[in-house]
Amino acid sequence: MRYRRFGKTNLWLSIFSLGTMRCLASESSFEKTLNSAIKKGINHLETAHNYGQSEQYLGNCIKRGLPIKREQLYITTKLPPTPDVEQMRQGLKQSLSRLQLDYIDCVAIHGINTREHLAWVESKNGCFVALEEAKQEGKIRHIGFSSHGSLELILSAINTDLFEFVNLHYYYFFQRHEPAIARATQKDMGIFIISPADKGGRLYTPPQTLNNLCQPFSPLEFNYRFLLSDRRMTTLSVGPANPEELIEPLKCADRDYPLTFEENCVKEKLETHLSQSLKTDRCSQCYQCLPCPEEINIPEVLRLRNLAVAYDMTDFGQYRYGMFENAGHWFPGNKANRCTECGECLPRCPEQLKIPELLLDTHECLNGVSRRRLWQ
Repeated sequence: MRYRRFGKTNLWLSIFSLGTMRCLASESSFEKTLNSAIKKGINHLETAHNYGQSEQYLGNCIKRGLPIKREQLYITTKLPPTPDVEQMRQGLKQSLSRLQLDYIDCVAIHGINTREHLAWVESKNGCFVALEEAKQEGKIRHIGFSSHGSLELILSAINTDLFEFVNLHYYYFFQRHEPAIARATQKDMGIFIISPADKGGRLYTPPQTLNNLCQPFSPLEFNYRFLLSDRRMTTLSVGPANPEELIEPLKCADRDYPLTFEENCVKEKLETHLSQSLKTDRCSQCYQCLPCPEEINIPEVLRLRNLAVAYDMTDFGQYRYGMFENAGHWFPGNKANRCTECGECLPRCPEQLKIPELLLDTHECLNGVSRRRLWQ
């Protein structure tokens, strides 16, 4: 296992972190997965106030004893933003109680997803006040945030200079947030990449087309290597349901060097195939089509279409598309069938895409069962 400095926190974290949202079938299963991860070199654990019994299970495991000392283990928990400072105080108190700890290494504000959330954080009587108090009292060591919001919102949160680390979505198949990676690096913030297997493309069950294009690597392996080859990233989350699901990701646990010639060839092959498959229908993800009067997240809809058409990632596309209109600020935007063909987006598109036609095509292809976030 390799370790990297987590920005200005000066913590040295394993390049893989254990996310605990999926290993909640039982406390026994949770403990087996946790102990296996620690024995394989993982020293950073991520839980959250809203992850079911995750904090409680982790606290009980710590109480019973772990394969390493508490001082060698770094724990992050996450609390939702709130305009009420007292509510944040109570939430932190509950997390400390569930975890049965005197202090928590890192606390992230969980989901600064809207401008209103950021305003709550920046308010003189907002939730950040409670975290800063707790830090001064030694109850928490470092403060960060996660976001499922727009790039512009994430950059605004980074630029407040309130935070020491950020939890971000960024993968080979979603590179929109690269400017946030760059800005966080300038600010010496720790960068924690969340859900690279699942939100990164459901890469644990890839389609055969994608398997073929990534040979001699698996798509999951290639995505991990794409991320780990970038020294700006500190750590990647892995969210196993059981110890066996740690095996595949941790094959890359000591492979954090630059991309090899073979890996760069795969990268070039994927890009070439994308262009050839989509031809003049390819959305370049410039986001100039926004805002949409019907609040359709046009670039994200067309990104899912890009992936489905080029790489047969239809299952992933249906999984994500089904969250529109169903996951609130965690995945904002209306479904593509809301398009009224008003044409406002057309003159703004540098590729001159027939956006209304592509939106309808995407809806017909990807509209399936509506989905909510796993922990809901």
